[in-house]
Amino acid sequence: MLPTTVVVIGAGSVSFGLKTLASLIRSERLRGSRLVLVDRNPSVLAHVERVASRLNREWNAGKVISTHESYADVLEGASFVIVSIETGGRTNLWRSDYEIPLRFGVRQPYAENGGPGGFAHAARNIGPVMEIARAMERSCPRALMINFSNPMARICDAVARYSRIRVVGLCHQIHMGYGMVGLVLAKDLGLEVPEGFINTTATPSLIPIHLAAAQQAMERVEILAAGLNHFTWMLDLRDKQTGQDLYPLFRKRWSEHDRSFEPLTRRLFSSFGLFPIPGDEHACEYVPWISHPVTKPWEKLDISLFDWDLWDKVRAERQAQLARVGAGDASTEALRDADSEGALEIIEAVGGGGIHYRPAMNLPNEGFISNLPAQAVVEVPAVASGAGVHGLSLGALPEGIAELCRREITATRLCVDAAVNGDRTAALQCLLLDPVIADMDAAQQVLDAYLGEYREYLPQFAAT
Repeated sequence: MLPTTVVVIGAGSVSFGLKTLASLIRSERLRGSRLVLVDRNPSVLAHVERVASRLNREWNAGKVISTHESYADVLEGASFVIVSIETGGRTNLWRSDYEIPLRFGVRQPYAENGGPGGFAHAARNIGPVMEIARAMERSCPRALMINFSNPMARICDAVARYSRIRVVGLCHQIHMGYGMVGLVLAKDLGLEVPEGFINTTATPSLIPIHLAAAQQAMERVEILAAGLNHFTWMLDLRDKQTGQDLYPLFRKRWSEHDRSFEPLTRRLFSSFGLFPIPGDEHACEYVPWISHPVTKPWEKLDISLFDWDLWDKVRAERQAQLARVGAGDASTEALRDADSEGALEIIEAVGGGGIHYRPAMNLPNEGFISNLPAQAVVEVPAVASGAGVHGLSLGALPEGIAELCRREITATRLCVDAAVNGDRTAALQCLLLDPVIADMDAAQQVLDAYLGEYREYLPQFAAT
């Protein structure tokens, strides 16, 4: 099947675009392949085009590259479509997703992928993603969609249930689990974790420390984790060299570690018996004990909000770096080691044979987790090969954890039904089942406010 055609929609993404682009161009196995780069922002697309041309030329990569502002006429013959899109200005809308419910006494812990903000975020992105899926059904119905857009589970559920397109979702959050294991077992495994690993928040100064710990741990240990995106749980922990079960040692070292480190994760681990992989920043969105207005558990557990202003500056700098690379004013050497977070490896395995194992992929549940609903999008270890992408069957989750997941799955499906069909009743039920919501009137008020203020992004609700 190789060479192949890969379409990247959202090629200018500051989170995944440049890394994915560099990985695809670097691949020797994809020599001769067509890379079709799509971004609706013409100025960003111009930078992407210059970067891609430079990498292709300097690395003698042998790719056939084109750039487009629309995917409408470029999907024909594609075997893989990578999606990394965001509707509207991400940080401004994320801030608004958080602030609107505050008017009605609803405080969310994070407001990205769960909570009322998760509903608004998903509802905005599902429409455009489903338009991509519909275009794929017409032009490349056998292509595999590789999704990076959030909310991951809700986007993948929409494509899986409301189209004929195969979809796999990729997320790097399992690296945080590896990072915490590396931190806690550093002395036992002979790892050198940099100082300053104080929490798992997505702070630019902390990310290199997280990655350093995770990369070292991934060389020494194997984590088996399962659950939902941003809400997976460590089922097993093994030494890669000896096969030794390290979970008992990890439990001991965790109990001895600084008790102010990841206090929500600590409480969940103690209460439910398995270690939560994502860290406090993401796990807080899926549990019902973080938003009480009187006890203010977010203060006791030191749950911090996303720093929208800081990340605006980071995004601006990344766009400027993209421009510098495209203009030839910055080196491309760092991009030689860019990680596509699984997209390249899946394309090479599915398109050219071979086998690629990945510890976390988001797929419809085909018995992978036996006590979660069939076809619900779950995050499990999976294998990509010429036969496609297939998850590993892991049995049942502990019942308490499974119930937390089942409630989120139901909210996810209602959110997707609402977003696809413009169904206000399903939308209200989604919010009423959300762990953040404790008042029926507040749920209705939040929904009405979201649908009113985001009407330009949510036309499907206009007639209902």
